[in-house]
Amino acid sequence: MSEFPVLRRPVQVGARAAATLVGELARHNGPKTGLLIGAATASPVLAAAIDALLPEDRLVVVGDDGTRAHVSAQGRWVAERVRVVDSANAADPADVVIYAEPLTGTADQTRSTVEELGKLINPGGVLTVLVPATTRPSGAADEIERQVALYGVGSDLVLRNVPPVRVHRLRYTAVDHSIATRLAPAVRPSSVPLTRGMHIDSNGVAAAGIALGLAALAKAARPKSKLWMVPALAAAPVAAFFRDPNRDVPDDPRAVVAASDGKVLGVERLKEDRFGDTEFLRISVFLSVLDVHVNRAPVAGKVLDYFVEDGGYANAMTAAAEHNVAAYTVLETAHGKVVVAQRTGLIARRIVQRAPVGSLLAKGERMGLIRFGSRTDVYLPADRAVPKVSPGERVIGGASVIASWTK
Repeated sequence: MSEFPVLRRPVQVGARAAATLVGELARHNGPKTGLLIGAATASPVLAAAIDALLPEDRLVVVGDDGTRAHVSAQGRWVAERVRVVDSANAADPADVVIYAEPLTGTADQTRSTVEELGKLINPGGVLTVLVPATTRPSGAADEIERQVALYGVGSDLVLRNVPPVRVHRLRYTAVDHSIATRLAPAVRPSSVPLTRGMHIDSNGVAAAGIALGLAALAKAARPKSKLWMVPALAAAPVAAFFRDPNRDVPDDPRAVVAASDGKVLGVERLKEDRFGDTEFLRISVFLSVLDVHVNRAPVAGKVLDYFVEDGGYANAMTAAAEHNVAAYTVLETAHGKVVVAQRTGLIARRIVQRAPVGSLLAKGERMGLIRFGSRTDVYLPADRAVPKVSPGERVIGGASVIASWTK
């Protein structure tokens, strides 16, 4: 890949990192084009990219005769959809450009590489790159962080790789919000799968690890004491607070799904100065400490804005919670502006939001979490949505229909 001069060190890209690297290609359900650069013949990245293809998709791979032979050996279906070229200069711009070589060079080398790759992306398309997740300062990492700050629409940490890597998605031009309706919800690779349908969010893994670390320290400090059992026994329930189950999202395009698990607190029409002078339908859901804490996008859309407002930490079930600390994610959708508010509560003091401005969210996609419960509010244009739930009902995030679009 002489046109992309990056200093390379031995970084193994395993199956988990490969799946994350091609994730943007895999989640597009509509016809799409992909361009794969830097993948070795028979590599996990090439295999994952081929697996992501649908009948109307097309993939161009920069490779050699060995790559051509490998693609041909996959059968006619693959050969009809995958074209191998000698150089990226021979490829047309694509909707998703995947650079499979870890970026490990200097800042200038990395900037040059990314600039050249950016020329190969269709308007609104995405570039996916990865860098080693090392703690030492790196020119490549510094430059990519700068790119992420300006153009990033998503990042993932892949711990199950040698060494761990960070996968970044960059978009250099505007994208229409309608593309979100053709996306499948993205999967977080840093979550730990327990079963086919249940994961533990990375926050839970970290919290459980801290508890077990405290147990080990207590055991070492006082070997004859049983005090170590307190944090050791707490590790499992702490991790359970961050369970992240898979959910079946309704196919109905008119359906608006719950942003979280919990009990419906209120369904009301109101005006919010924060979002303009239009009237909204607001559906509020309370999360107890026993509910799933992962929050999901109630509709498909593009993240227009994200901001946090300061406030208190009142009980989320009381009227005073209206003035608690809250994070607002504003979505542009086919039905108008939709807002998801993540509110803190009496116990919850930490909101995690993982949808950068400019990113596209599929309906039901994970977008963050509130640690240890609290409340989520979904604001919908009042003249376009009708509620399907009432106060007191229990809902399931990403699966329960809380409202329906009228037009």
